Amino acid sequence: MKEVTAPLRVVVVSGLHRLARRSTVDDLITAVPGSIAVHHDLDGIAEGIVHRVTRDRWGTLGHSRVDLDHLCASCTLREDLIPTLLDLAERGEHTLCVVETWDGVEPRSVAELVSSHEELRLATVVTAVDSERLLPDLASLDDLADRSLDIAVEDERTVAEVLSHQVEYPTVLALHGARHRDEARALVEHLNPAAVVVPPGGGLIALTEGRFDPESAANRLNPAWAQYSDLADGRVSTVVWTRKRPLHPVRLHESLERIVASGVRGRGRVWLASRPDTLLVWDAYNDALILESAGPWLGALPEAALDMVSETRRTSALLDWDPVVGDRRQHLAFTGVDLDAERLVELLDSCLLTDEEAGRPLAEDPFADAI
Repeated sequence: MKEVTAPLRVVVVSGLHRLARRSTVDDLITAVPGSIAVHHDLDGIAEGIVHRVTRDRWGTLGHSRVDLDHLCASCTLREDLIPTLLDLAERGEHTLCVVETWDGVEPRSVAELVSSHEELRLATVVTAVDSERLLPDLASLDDLADRSLDIAVEDERTVAEVLSHQVEYPTVLALHGARHRDEARALVEHLNPAAVVVPPGGGLIALTEGRFDPESAANRLNPAWAQYSDLADGRVSTVVWTRKRPLHPVRLHESLERIVASGVRGRGRVWLASRPDTLLVWDAYNDALILESAGPWLGALPEAALDMVSETRRTSALLDWDPVVGDRRQHLAFTGVDLDAERLVELLDSCLLTDEEAGRPLAEDPFADAI
């Protein structure tokens, strides 16, 4: 009879800041007996070169070139990382495997793939952050390609977007560095209030005994139903703007640049007068804004269709519900350093439909071709 082995514990460590990420991996494999680290080096992916490196606390165990059908990060995950982890699980020689992602890889895709295999137990997801580099990178105008960090053909993501996703997704944030530490800690806590912030080597071992739930993490992050709160810590603040009146599309369009530039991160949902039944998701990373449809407001659906909506979405809508407009509203959170909250709120309020405009048809919609 074949012996049934326990699932292999896996910890995913991500981060744009390579030295901080590597230090966190070192802390884990040094502290946890019988652990191993796996890292795919994508530095040469543009030239068709990907290397898999495995190591333990004593040093490198293996370093080999990986042959892939297609050169991209997702192909590397499917075609090599998962088979490698499943092989380690079957051998049963290690108590923990630490998956160290590459700089431009976001942890969500790795976590969801790992957790889909019963032979693997995703214990936690950690993002390592360098306190000195955090704000400059969140405020950066660079695309990943500008730093040779793009991981696929036509990877148009920005540095600020990737770093925001890396910080907001996990349940653990390892904060490295001494300079600007208080400011960096406040920033990551505002961007991800659900995460535990730990110093290098501090508290990581106990967290490897848990289980990470990718579905809960995805629900927590979805701006279509997330509930945000005002926060203030020294120079760092998060300003939440909530209103039960639609936005005038022309005035919003004219004010977009100033609104988006108000913080390093903006997220939430908006109600546009020219699209009264459509919930629009707002995702802003420094000076870049993504505004896209997330489907209808629940208040625009027939009652029979509500059973088809996720429980998380329905619960959030009930918190927002108004007998007149349903769940339609503006709910935006802006996080930044030295935010001028009063000016931002005044600017946003100036974009709302007036009582007089509410009774007239709109002449134009500047977002017609963009959303």
